[in-house]
Amino acid sequence: MLRAWRAPALARARARPARGWASSAASETAAESREDSRYRDTVLLPRSRFPAQLPGRLQPETELKTQQKCGFSELYSWQRQRKTKQEFCLHDGPPYANGDPHVGHALNKILKDITNRFHVMRGYKVHYVPGWDCHGLPIELKALSEVKGAENLSPMEIRQRARAFAERAIEKQKSAFIRWGVMADWANCYLTFDPKYEANQLRVFHKMYDKGLIYRDYKPVFWSPSTKTALAEAELEYNEQHVSRSVYMKFPLLKSPPKLTAVIDGSSPASVLVWTTQPWTLPANQAVCYMPDSAYSIVKCATTGQHFILAADRVESTAAVLDTQFEVVSTCKGADLADGSCAHPTIPGKVSPLLPANHVTMTKGTGLVHTAPAHGMEDYSVASHHQLPTDCLVDECGYFTEAAGSELKNKNVLEEGNEAVIKMLQAAGSLLKEEKYVHSYPYDWRTKKPIIIRASKQWFVNTADVKAAAQDVLKKVKVIPTSAVNRMLEMLDRRTFWCISRQRCWGVPIPAFYQKSTGECLINSETITDVIKIVEQQGTDAWWALPIEQLLSKQAVAKAGGHDVSDYVKGQDVLDIWFDSGTSWAHVLEGADQRADTYLEGKDQLGGWFQSSLLTSVAARKKAPYKTLVVHGFTLGEKGEKMSKSVGNVVDPDVVINGGEDHAKDPPYGADVLRWWVAESNVFTEVMIGPVVLNAARDDINKLRNTLRFMLGNVEGFNPETDSIPPAEMHIVDQYMLHLLHEYGSKVTEAYKQYEYSKVVRLLQAFCSRSLSNFYFSVIKDRLYCEEAKDPKRRSCQTVLAEALDIVVRSFAPILPHLAEEVFQYIPYKKDSEGVFRTGWINASSAWKKPGIEEAIEGACAVRDSFLGSISGKNSLEYEVIIVIEPGLLFELMEALQAEETSSVSQLNEIMMASQTTLLSELPKETPSDANIIKGTFLINLEGGDICEQSSYKVIARPIAKAKCPRCRRYTAESSSTPCPRCLQVLAAGKGST
Repeated sequence: MLRAWRAPALARARARPARGWASSAASETAAESREDSRYRDTVLLPRSRFPAQLPGRLQPETELKTQQKCGFSELYSWQRQRKTKQEFCLHDGPPYANGDPHVGHALNKILKDITNRFHVMRGYKVHYVPGWDCHGLPIELKALSEVKGAENLSPMEIRQRARAFAERAIEKQKSAFIRWGVMADWANCYLTFDPKYEANQLRVFHKMYDKGLIYRDYKPVFWSPSTKTALAEAELEYNEQHVSRSVYMKFPLLKSPPKLTAVIDGSSPASVLVWTTQPWTLPANQAVCYMPDSAYSIVKCATTGQHFILAADRVESTAAVLDTQFEVVSTCKGADLADGSCAHPTIPGKVSPLLPANHVTMTKGTGLVHTAPAHGMEDYSVASHHQLPTDCLVDECGYFTEAAGSELKNKNVLEEGNEAVIKMLQAAGSLLKEEKYVHSYPYDWRTKKPIIIRASKQWFVNTADVKAAAQDVLKKVKVIPTSAVNRMLEMLDRRTFWCISRQRCWGVPIPAFYQKSTGECLINSETITDVIKIVEQQGTDAWWALPIEQLLSKQAVAKAGGHDVSDYVKGQDVLDIWFDSGTSWAHVLEGADQRADTYLEGKDQLGGWFQSSLLTSVAARKKAPYKTLVVHGFTLGEKGEKMSKSVGNVVDPDVVINGGEDHAKDPPYGADVLRWWVAESNVFTEVMIGPVVLNAARDDINKLRNTLRFMLGNVEGFNPETDSIPPAEMHIVDQYMLHLLHEYGSKVTEAYKQYEYSKVVRLLQAFCSRSLSNFYFSVIKDRLYCEEAKDPKRRSCQTVLAEALDIVVRSFAPILPHLAEEVFQYIPYKKDSEGVFRTGWINASSAWKKPGIEEAIEGACAVRDSFLGSISGKNSLEYEVIIVIEPGLLFELMEALQAEETSSVSQLNEIMMASQTTLLSELPKETPSDANIIKGTFLINLEGGDICEQSSYKVIARPIAKAKCPRCRRYTAESSSTPCPRCLQVLAAGKGST
């Protein structure tokens, strides 16, 4: 039911709750205390051994005991054996096996575990196989950093050390994931160095090769001189403060463009003006490019009288940089520069033609771009179109080769090589200006050192032929948050090829052979199939360990037109680790469809695993490997800063759980605090963590424990099977709580389905704080403590408490599994329970949903707020309240809560928390003229708005004349030494205590 006025009455702070047995007795007199103590044992106060807090080491110790007692390690295999057609597959993106577990791991693995546990509780058979990315350069580098003379190791020795290093990292990370409560079959994980995994990877390679999507070519790629290997774009990080030595230089015009002959008459020398941030690439220059549709100017330099050609938009800014003035002689279109050519600025006799290109920009520089096809992707495209050579003069270590000339040979291109080229420009009179230029520049994300673009022979995936299909299938994938899909589509759009070869030995070899004398490559369906068979049995070590005769058959050589196997050598390139991990779907995902319901990773995987998985799957079988992508942010310090050891803000998950050396500084929080931090965070942005955040998480859990303890203590002696009260026979406020429980369960379930775990936490906190603690518990304490143990009125609210306890615990169980299982051990009527996760999800009966019931309780709460507001700061039990409501819907609703005119035991009085309530349709005639009459209104909105009535009411609060009951502490007794009629009845029955 929709209402114009929801329940602010439940959300508002109360004036001062009634001083019943739940409140402090510090203000009581000694005589009152002695009188009350006579009846204390007759009051049914809550009893539970469940601790309100677990200070110090008790929290992590209790969690470990709970894991063992409640079968955390067996849960995954248990649920896999269930007979159900409902399956949920979350494919684990493999973390990298090169370091200790960190908070980024915690964020990712806990998010996955919350997802999986929710589905287990919902009755699904969950498929979740944890995995590790075990190959690649970082592992190889770290393994070799532990060895002296690593450069002398053989490939097999390097591979053995890298494998051992990865295995150690896997065990460390696995132990941490288990401690965090992550549910999985930890004895059967997938590892990218497993022979069957490697064979499946090569099968995907085979399919893509057969379709012509994988090829070998000589062209520029991102190259890391610090690690001597090609890199993919996803392996780069950008240093925004990189400083380059930029130069303005002139390329003397050799041949005037025909359309400009009349303007450039040859009476004075003319040059094209070029700017670059990479002077070291000049020896490889093959052309100068212009933008055909842009305007260009021929200018005369006021200082030297020379004529220059540059973009019209760049005339003023360039003159300012060169500290001169340019007189514009003529302006033309870029296309008018066609068929012109220049002299190379440092190499005599070398010609650089003027060529059109669309990659030329006007935002900086001169609008004319120096073009070195060996050192730029766009430059290479121009060279390919115009059949220009792509000569690379730089070796794999980043040094000029002999072909660059004696002045440059063996010089590091980013250091002394750059300096040498600038001096050559200066000596040739071609240098106009050199200046430092701060800009974003790509670095190797492993070594944190700058990369270069360098032409070399590599293996590529032709993503240009795949990306349109990949984009189409991606549009059918559900992506959370939705903004992430556009970023991934844009990344795919920019990607024309994917370099998949690496010049290392710790990885899966590209199964290619090369003719010794010609370098010609031998690879075909037959050779790949033969290698796959060997790899499946022996792993990829076989590529390095076995002689070529066992890897390459004579038949394959003969078929390729070769003569002898010994004429060939094995290729030394391995596959990019993004290809490694991106083919995990082929090994891990089950069934003919081989598609996961969900991939859940950090936002960096939009250009990484999400993308490589999509490209390989679409290339091999024309479909995505996932139905849903969930993308989370990165972890940061609690002030939003990056974590670093030097700053001292690195948060170690192990220290969070077990505490540091100084528990005063780093207390042991346990794993559930870590899990709560993950769940309560908005994980779709950056996620902050630090001492303040962790303390707040611990406090939140302790508040939750107090709520749970109250419910546990008040269901003592209650058996739901025999003592439950049917909803129809319950107090209306109890029926209302069942209605709220149903609503809460529905909202929480939907939030889990949408991966909105922070919303789950908000719903949980609001329900426990407002609906339960602030409202319901306050209202029912008298019934719980002072009615006879088996009285239906008491059993009514106990029935609700049992349901609330069950629903609340199940609602947070995926987030706080240790606490959920701990609570279940303390529920008095659960004997030999199977625990939370083996007994299903929230079970809130649809019969509990009674929209109309909200009006009665929320109307009463609105009246109560008026009453409590009028006695602000005073004990409501010291008052009687008179409620005057004109005849109508609101009066009828209040009458349902109190049939008699005046009562101290009615449902309405219980909600008012007064000692006595009187319900009237008009003001009493004897009302004093100076009485404090509070007026209010309440909007009743029934049947979705079909019935709408604004009702007014008046409230009068006046001190009650009766005495305080020594047992229930309400002012309902005739004498302070004699219990009130209700309590006398309970005592007379002899059932006031347990």
